[in-house]
Amino acid sequence: MKPKEKLTPRELAIMQVVWDRGEATVRDVHEALSRERKVAYTTVMTLMNILATKGHVARRQDDRAYVYTPARPRQQVVGRLVRDFVDRVFSGSAQPLLLHLVKHEKLTSAERAELKRIIETLED
Repeated sequence: MKPKEKLTPRELAIMQVVWDRGEATVRDVHEALSRERKVAYTTVMTLMNILATKGHVARRQDDRAYVYTPARPRQQVVGRLVRDFVDRVFSGSAQPLLLHLVKHEKLTSAERAELKRIIETLED
């Protein structure tokens, strides 16, 4: 993943809000993030401008505020993040990650059934 494409944890938190809403202003994102922890409005504004510069969000002027929309679908960005993680941590092999998740995470019976269904579909 190119440095420009990488998201910091704070940028990813902002992207989650923008993806969930479809579009958002700095105020919208600030209010959503402030429910979980204290964050300065100016910090959110700066990070959203960085996300626009990096090409993760597009923005348009609407009255006196910018409205930000995702420039890339969540699945595409998450896929790249996961691929980068697997490459760095597991030398490109997803199997150790999958084994860890299955063995050490508490999966519901519905989640296990879904995993089995996916594996069976892939085998066909």
